[in-house]
Amino acid sequence: MNRRRWLVLLLVLGLAYGVALVPESVALPPEVTTASTPFRWDADEFWTGLERKFEATRAAGCDASRVAIVRDLERLEQIMAEIAAQAGDSEAAGGLDPSAPILDEWEATLFQVGPGVAACSEHLPRFTASIGASRALVKRLSIGWPIDAIEARERLYRWLYGGRAALEEAMLQAPSALVPSVVHGVDEPSRTPSSEVAGVRVHSGDLLLSRGGAPTSALIARGNDFPGNFSHVALVYVAEDGAEPVAVEAHIEGGVKIATVDEYLADRKLRIVLLRPRADHARLLADPMLPHRAARYAFERASNERIPYDFEMDFSDPSKLFCSEVASEAYATQSMSLWMGLSHISSPVVQAWLSGFGVTHFVTQAPSDLEYDPQLRVVAEWRDADVLFDDHLDSAIIDALVEHAREPAPLPHSPWMLPLGRALKAWSAVQNAFGYEGVVPDGMSATAALRNRSFSARHAAIKKRLVVSVADFERQHGYRPPYWALERLAGELLGEAAPGE
Repeated sequence: MNRRRWLVLLLVLGLAYGVALVPESVALPPEVTTASTPFRWDADEFWTGLERKFEATRAAGCDASRVAIVRDLERLEQIMAEIAAQAGDSEAAGGLDPSAPILDEWEATLFQVGPGVAACSEHLPRFTASIGASRALVKRLSIGWPIDAIEARERLYRWLYGGRAALEEAMLQAPSALVPSVVHGVDEPSRTPSSEVAGVRVHSGDLLLSRGGAPTSALIARGNDFPGNFSHVALVYVAEDGAEPVAVEAHIEGGVKIATVDEYLADRKLRIVLLRPRADHARLLADPMLPHRAARYAFERASNERIPYDFEMDFSDPSKLFCSEVASEAYATQSMSLWMGLSHISSPVVQAWLSGFGVTHFVTQAPSDLEYDPQLRVVAEWRDADVLFDDHLDSAIIDALVEHAREPAPLPHSPWMLPLGRALKAWSAVQNAFGYEGVVPDGMSATAALRNRSFSARHAAIKKRLVVSVADFERQHGYRPPYWALERLAGELLGEAAPGE
């Protein structure tokens, strides 16, 4: 090739590179106009007081503190008995509404019990049982509450999320051997086909909530107005012949897929909760096999057609499905609506970040909020003691990032990598055409993929430094930092962040 041809080739390549550098236009979403506002505990002094109580109990020793801890646990159980008595036998809560003062008393007592159990883990089994019983109780109470009302949503959140938070703070101070891998909830009756999974009987139509290990999973879990613990929903299907159950789920990499139990569990998860429709629900009393038909519908649809991932999070359009929509669409075919309380993402910062990934609907069905649906019981919760702290680290970083964001804007990415990203996107389109998953997921733009890469890298850099800060905290104090301390440590790192972090 002569010199002239080389110059022409270089010119063409340069022009192609220049064109590939032209950024996509990403309009910031309009602010969501809702009556909902992001929930805030606004209790920094209260958390600090609990930490001081924990330190005082550790200093006094468990023998000296045993009587006081048992007394607090007994008081918590007594309040629960009083709530149950006031509610009566009615599944509609017997007139006990979300503003009842005794519910405030339970919450205050719960958090006061936690530091003693965290300091003296011999009491952890009793505290775990008490939290499980209280969760079943508030789920029963909520059947008669207007879930769309802010008072009811906040009460459910404070009780369910707050109870889990108090329990896990105690678990994280205990030896791993004392942390149960599964905590059983209500063994809700079901007539649908079933199978045993990890020590729990699951039924066709059950729902699995989980938290993935990716930074974007933490963002999904923490990003709505009621920051939660879960980022993914899967629907369980068990065939009539009792074959191994499968999970029908949607992933950004390949849309709706069917996973065996082993495949589902192999995809890294930091926690899992099993939910089941109430056996006394009017729709199930008339048709006990409804959950199974919903699950079979999802299974057969996923088996027979290619369903792309819904990056927009538009649960009204079944042509594409995101993870929550797999469950809600299946149940909707059986005239049962899940997510009695829709999720609101009102934070302008979170809206801007998610819009950069293709999200356009900010009143939607967030995985975490399914737990608060009164139509569902909590059957079991699995935790891995060795990775539970990872969940807390990831969530604290996300909370700190949102809190310290200067202005709402799409997540940054390297503009110089855009040509490569577009080349990979083109190659992924070829792979998709032949039925393979591409490097860049179908439906995700090259820019969104680069944003995800940059966000994950930034999260990893902060986490690496946060782990060092945690080790320093443990050397200084002799215990793991609680969640509020983790968030503070992450915030301090952001205040002194190195360029690019």
